[in-house]
Amino acid sequence: MKYMKENLFEKSLIKIQKSIGIVSIVLLVLGTQSCENNFLDVVPDNVETIDLAFKLRNEAEKYLFTCYSYLPKNGDAIYNIAMLAGDEVWIPGQDEAINSYAFDIARNYQRVSNPYMDVWEGRYQGGGPSDRYRIFAGIRHCNTFLENVEDKTKIADLNPAERLRWTGEAKFLKAYYHYYLMRMYGPIPVMRKNVPIDAPIEEIQVSREPIDKTIDYLVTLLDEAALVLPPQITDTQNELGRITRPIALGIKAEILLMAASPLFNGNADMAGFKGKDGTPYFNPTLDPLKWKKAADAAKEAISVAEANGNKIFYKEDISFDIESVTRKKLDITEAVTERWNNEIIWANPNSRTYELQRLCMAPLINTVSHSQARKVLSPTLESAQMFYTKNGVPIEEDKTLDFSEITQLKEAGSEDKYNISVGYKTSILNFNREPRFYADLGFDGAIWYKYDSGSDDTRWHIEAKYKDYAGSADAFDFNVTGYYLKKLVNWEQTFGGGSLYKDYAWPELRLSDLYLMYAEALNEVEGPTADVLKYVDQIRTRAGLKGVAESWQNFSKNPLKFTSKDGMREIIHHERNIELAFEGKNYWDIKRWKKATQEFNEPVKGWNVFGSTEADYYQVRTLFQQRFVSPRDYFWPINENTLIQNPNLVQAPGW
Repeated sequence: MKYMKENLFEKSLIKIQKSIGIVSIVLLVLGTQSCENNFLDVVPDNVETIDLAFKLRNEAEKYLFTCYSYLPKNGDAIYNIAMLAGDEVWIPGQDEAINSYAFDIARNYQRVSNPYMDVWEGRYQGGGPSDRYRIFAGIRHCNTFLENVEDKTKIADLNPAERLRWTGEAKFLKAYYHYYLMRMYGPIPVMRKNVPIDAPIEEIQVSREPIDKTIDYLVTLLDEAALVLPPQITDTQNELGRITRPIALGIKAEILLMAASPLFNGNADMAGFKGKDGTPYFNPTLDPLKWKKAADAAKEAISVAEANGNKIFYKEDISFDIESVTRKKLDITEAVTERWNNEIIWANPNSRTYELQRLCMAPLINTVSHSQARKVLSPTLESAQMFYTKNGVPIEEDKTLDFSEITQLKEAGSEDKYNISVGYKTSILNFNREPRFYADLGFDGAIWYKYDSGSDDTRWHIEAKYKDYAGSADAFDFNVTGYYLKKLVNWEQTFGGGSLYKDYAWPELRLSDLYLMYAEALNEVEGPTADVLKYVDQIRTRAGLKGVAESWQNFSKNPLKFTSKDGMREIIHHERNIELAFEGKNYWDIKRWKKATQEFNEPVKGWNVFGSTEADYYQVRTLFQQRFVSPRDYFWPINENTLIQNPNLVQAPGW
C-alpha cells in the first residue's frame, strides 16, 4: 500500500470552559497519514464545548486521537532531539542542509533566554507551529479526556470494554509525556489533574516535584493502563500504532531503568537542587532496590511481549539467492526499517520516515541528484570506531588486530567483496569489522545492497571522494565525515520512477532494547549471571557474533572482563551503543549513565571529505570541539520568562 503525502493543517479544537487551562487552545495536528494507519487523522470538528465532545462515542474517540497527536515525531531528524544533540551524527554547519536546533545543543549553544528545543514552552524547535512539541498541552488533553471518559454518565453509546481501553491509552500517554519531559528537565511539575480557570494563584503557580515521587506516580499510571490495554492489535488495518499492554510495560521498564541510573539515583551533584520551600528534588543516597525494580519490570515486559508474538527479527522473506553476509546485514537493518515487523513493540505512525531516509541516502549512480539522496546525516569517526571487530570485541581490545593507525590504507580483495568493492583502497578501520558496522554504515568503497540489486550482492557501492558522485561537492547537501547512515534506509529504496523511499512508522521500542534493559539492570543486581549473558548474547547472535564469554576469552586483551559487574556493565553499555545506534537512544543513555562529561567533551572528527585523492581524503579532520559542563548541561534550562511568570519554579543547576 502506498503512503499518502503527509500534510499539516490547523483546526480550532474547543473553547475551553472548564479545566484545560487559563486560555483557549488552538490545536495543530497531522492531516493525512498512511491509509494503513488512519486513526490519527481525525480531530473534533465544530465542537463548541467539552460537554459536546463527550456526548457521543465518535466525538470522544476523536478527542482520544487528539491526545495521541502530541507524540514526538522521532522519525524526523529535526525533531528527534537525541539524533543530533550528541555526537553520533554530524551535519553541515551554518544550517546549509537542515536547520536543527538540537544540533545547536550539540555545538554548545544552549541558552536560558529562549532555550533551544524548548519542549516546556513548545518553542525554538524548527518547522512551523504545528510541528512543535507542546507536551504540557498534550498532558492537559489527556487529563480532560480521563475526567470525562471515566465519568460513566457520559458517552452513553460507549461500551464498558472500550471505556476501559481508552482510559488505559490516555493514562499511558499522560505518563509518557511526563517521562519525556523528565529526561530533559529532571524534576518537573506533575499535572495529576487540570487546574481550573478560576483556581487561586497558588494552585496555578505549580512547582517541580521530587524525582522519586514523580516516578512512583508514572509507574502507577502505567500499571493501571497495562491492566486494561489489549495484549496486541488485532485490527491491523485501522489500529496499528495504538498502545498495547507490551508497550505500557516496556515504557514502564524504561522509566524505572532511568530512575535506577546514576543521573537519577544517588546523584550527589544534584544535592543542592531544591524547591523554594527547601524540598530536595533528588535523593543523594544510592538506592540499589531501584535496579531490582527495573530488572523485574523489564523481565515482565519481555515475557508479555514474547507471549504476544514479539521476537528477535530475522529477514526470512528474501526471494533472491544472496550470500549469508548480505542476508545478515538485512537482518540488522530491516529490524528497524521493515514496517511492523515482529521485533517492534511500539512504532509511531504519527512520525513518518521518508525525509529521514532522504537525508541518509547516498547517490550510488551519477544520474541521481543530491536532492534525491541528500546524505547529510553523517555518522562521526567516533561512531565508526565504536563498532566491534569481526571478533566481537572493541577495536582497542582485540589482541589479533591493530587499528592504531587508521590513516593506513588497504586494498579490498575478493574476501571483502560483499562489504567493500574489490580493488578499492580505504582505511584499515573499514576492514575486519563486525556485520553491524557494514549494515549500519557506508563509506568510500562500501557495498550498499538494496532490493534492486537482486542476486548481485555487489551491484552498488559508494564513491565518496570530493569529485565523486557521492562526494561532498554540493553546496548544501553534503556529507561531512565520510561515513553514511545506511541503517535507517529501508532496503526497498530505488532511484527508479515513483516513490524513492519506502516509508515506515518510526520504531520507538524494539524487543532488543528490552533485552538490553533487562541485562543492564540484572547485572547491577546480581552481577554477570548466566541470565545476563543470555539476553546480551541473543542480540549478538542476530548480529553474527559469538557470545560475550567466548569472544572475550579468545580475542580480548582483557579476557576476564565479563566476569565482574563493572566489566560487564561496560560491555552492556557498549552493546547498547552499537545495537541501538542512530535510533535516538545513545544521547539519553550517555546522560543517564553520567558519562556525558567524558563523551561530550571530545573533538568531533571525520575524514577530509574535500580530498580528491586517497592520500588527501584519508586524513582525520576535526569538525568541532564539544564542551559539556557538568552538572549544568545534564538538564535543560527553563526559559527565563517562564520563571518570571511562575516564581515557584526554580532553575536547573548551573543555569
